[in-house]
Amino acid sequence: MLGEILTAVVTPFREDGSVDLEVFRSLCEFLLENGSDGVVVTGTTGESPTLSDDERMSLYAAAVDAVGGRGTVIAGTGTYATAHSIHLTERAHAIGVDGFLVVTPYYNRPPQRGIVAHVEAVAAATDRPIVFYDIPSRVVVDAEPETISRLAEIDNVRAVKQAKPSIDAARHVVSCGLDLYAGDDDLVLPFLEVGGLGGICVHTHVVGPRVRELVASYRSGDVERAHALDQELRPAIEILRVQTNPIAIKKALQLLGHEVGGLRLPLVEADEAETTRIRSCLEQLGLVGALAA
Repeated sequence: MLGEILTAVVTPFREDGSVDLEVFRSLCEFLLENGSDGVVVTGTTGESPTLSDDERMSLYAAAVDAVGGRGTVIAGTGTYATAHSIHLTERAHAIGVDGFLVVTPYYNRPPQRGIVAHVEAVAAATDRPIVFYDIPSRVVVDAEPETISRLAEIDNVRAVKQAKPSIDAARHVVSCGLDLYAGDDDLVLPFLEVGGLGGICVHTHVVGPRVRELVASYRSGDVERAHALDQELRPAIEILRVQTNPIAIKKALQLLGHEVGGLRLPLVEADEAETTRIRSCLEQLGLVGALAA
């Protein structure tokens, strides 16, 4: 098992736009100390489309160095090109990551059998666990139940990160014997209720301990407490809805004192109105006041 709560970690940048590995290491350690079992590096939240291959590898190496042995490191090596995904997977495997996140190829819109062939080819490049990432809002193509069933037949495909709200689809993932991770942060509790393992989250950058408590409460049978925490975390979900990820979570981290820097174009910084909304959510969560204290 790769962990119940994984954080899809942001990529910090310096003022000149280069990757800030020192801040990245510190952030990975912070996340492990605040509820996360591991980190997913160079996912959507990590601005992977704007990173070079060498930058990706430097981030994987830094994550392994920072949390290896204490937490898991999942490398987001899936792209829209199978050959490139294999190349990234082989290099990340050599660095020592614990597993791989492989998204449905985006932009080129493969048929369902193409998704299976893509994941199968990438999975053959490693003997470590593959997490398939089903996120139709970004890749357009929706992985159908039969596709999930076929992916489950690949030996090292162990889990699905599902970023769509279909409970039927979530149940199907579990019925295939795969670990189910919530790919949208508001799905953590609903997916736990149908046999899910946990979540690959973004809001855990700022509310990790409470998400950890939610999962632990549900697992211990305190469903009432889990639902109460789910409601308490609503402002954290609202942060993510302010603007395209990771614009809002980076601003939230900045407001909480984490020097994660800006974003790479075509993403842009949160504007004044967006920043006000993000700050309001942090206030509702009691985080801004806690920081000031």
